[in-house]
Amino acid sequence: MKSQLVIDLSSLPEDGKQFEGELPAEIFDLPEDDAKAVGPLVYDLFVQRFGSELLLSGNLEAPFEFTCVRSLHPFIQTIRLDPAAISIEILREGEMDVTEALREEVLIQFPHDPRCEEGDEPQECEIDSRYLAVDKSDEPEVETAPRSEANTSWNALDALKDLKDQL
Repeated sequence: MKSQLVIDLSSLPEDGKQFEGELPAEIFDLPEDDAKAVGPLVYDLFVQRFGSELLLSGNLEAPFEFTCVRSLHPFIQTIRLDPAAISIEILREGEMDVTEALREEVLIQFPHDPRCEEGDEPQECEIDSRYLAVDKSDEPEVETAPRSEANTSWNALDALKDLKDQL
């Protein structure tokens, strides 16, 4: 498996060329506490040059392990872009590495609030009732500490408030 998708502009036919293959999951290079790539980035792209632009069209897909925002359980969801259309500016002639553009295109498709019910194998998203505000009583669990008369700082501020109310 290649670790990059490199397009040689000098050998790219004028009417374009089809590129198919896989790039390793390591290209995503995600932080440890984020989603995890659990498989390769699979691509099937038609690449064509238009002046100073390179147009890649086709489809991309890569599986990721996300953590459900409701149940905090891990689940697998495949990010699919079908169709995908990526335009890249050609800055110089020769070989052009388009791996980073493919990576970014997949990453911006990540769900904002991943839920296990939207995974490749949907799971029931059960929320632990301890975390629901509607299940908590309206009674305050912590009582407000009484003010002591010795604390003159608060008394002075209360007096100012009383003066303001009289105006």
